[in-house]
Amino acid sequence: SPKQLAYADEREVRNMIKSIGFYRNKAKSIIQVSRIIHEKYHDKVPGNYEELLSLPGVGRKTAGCVIVYGHGKQAIPVDTHVHRISNRIGLVKTRRPEETEAKLMIVFPRKDWHLVNELFVNHGRSICRPVSPRCSECPIKKYCDYASKQGKL
Repeated sequence: SPKQLAYADEREVRNMIKSIGFYRNKAKSIIQVSRIIHEKYHDKVPGNYEELLSLPGVGRKTAGCVIVYGHGKQAIPVDTHVHRISNRIGLVKTRRPEETEAKLMIVFPRKDWHLVNELFVNHGRSICRPVSPRCSECPIKKYCDYASKQGKL
């Protein structure tokens, strides 16, 4: 619970999350955010961008993930996979994740926004990898700008 994490030993939190990148910084942020959630929000994690983005260490992607996976609401959390795949297949032509998010909100019906992150992350980890994508195995390659330009259709 936020209350437990708010007063947790930082070393213990680090050990729990050490398999992820930047675990030392993230442990500090987790404790700090948990304190705020405990004290200001009475252990209820906020469910909107404005409040989530006001928390230290919480960016747009994390806020979107909390909204989708923690509250079951519609959002499109844009991580490296969502950004890369959206641009590769030609859904968007953007440079920044914020631009990608805005464009994808137009491309996909609102009722499906919650699916975008999960589907693109899974596809990005298994098929559409950053280096050496497996275009020959891709079920959507015939619709993909990248595969077409690379001659992998």
